[in-house]
Amino acid sequence: MVEQPGLLAALASAFRGASTTPPRLHYPLPGEGGAQLLVMPSWSEREAIGVKVITVMPANASRGLPTVDGSYVLLDGQAGSPLAAFSARSLTALRTAGVCALATSVMSRRDAKVLLMIGTGNLVPFLIAAYRAVRSFERVLVWGRTAEKASALAEKLSRDGLQVEAAADLGAALRDADVISCATLANEPLVSGALVRPGTHVDLVGSYTPKMREGDTDLFRRARVVVDTATAFDESGDVMVPLQEGAITREVPDLSALLSTPSLGRTSDQDVTVFKSVGTGLADLATARYLLGRHRSLR
Repeated sequence: MVEQPGLLAALASAFRGASTTPPRLHYPLPGEGGAQLLVMPSWSEREAIGVKVITVMPANASRGLPTVDGSYVLLDGQAGSPLAAFSARSLTALRTAGVCALATSVMSRRDAKVLLMIGTGNLVPFLIAAYRAVRSFERVLVWGRTAEKASALAEKLSRDGLQVEAAADLGAALRDADVISCATLANEPLVSGALVRPGTHVDLVGSYTPKMREGDTDLFRRARVVVDTATAFDESGDVMVPLQEGAITREVPDLSALLSTPSLGRTSDQDVTVFKSVGTGLADLATARYLLGRHRSLR
């Protein structure tokens, strides 16, 4: 069982500490459009080494199979021997949700009551659980391109007294939300800056290639922006396009800087804030080490 406070503390420590995370390697695969192989290594001094191998298969959605899958191997930093292996899909979901919740705990208003979740994929339940660990939401809205999927997911997630409902109108949902999380494979922006209310926090989770976008340039022009790591400027259309259009600069702070100086994220209840996550091996490594430690403590 994952205890969110413990995972968030492990992630915060990792972003504040020293580690080496080479650039993520992308290999396009032949055949169906958009298929990729990703390799993500990271190591923390000589304490631990981790490598994640991921496949991204967009066509799997129509087959009822996971779009993202793969494996993660955790190695002893001194001996190099394997310590544990994890499902990359589950590990990625946990670490992504944890990193987003960590940023949200600093960047969103403390009185945020309405969460809008855009997307209906495997990551969504993990994100909602992580957000709930840092803010007391009264309502959760779920929007997806397929209304049936959004309704089914909302029904599945409705428990523990939390009100989860499918949003039929994305524009209206954007106007209602205090926190917006977008986790999709969209190539065109879904979050319009013109529709986001003052004081709203936006997490953009899905864009990890230059052609993918979830938020429009107006959103970035209005917002105080933080990225998980500087890699976002080389990989994500969400920040590459606003950078090219002059809406932001490369001086945008990263999560490590935010944790040291929270005012980089929010200075007033009227600020619109954006956190852009592209994923980093140091978060994978921190999550794997946390899970192994948790497993050992429960034996």
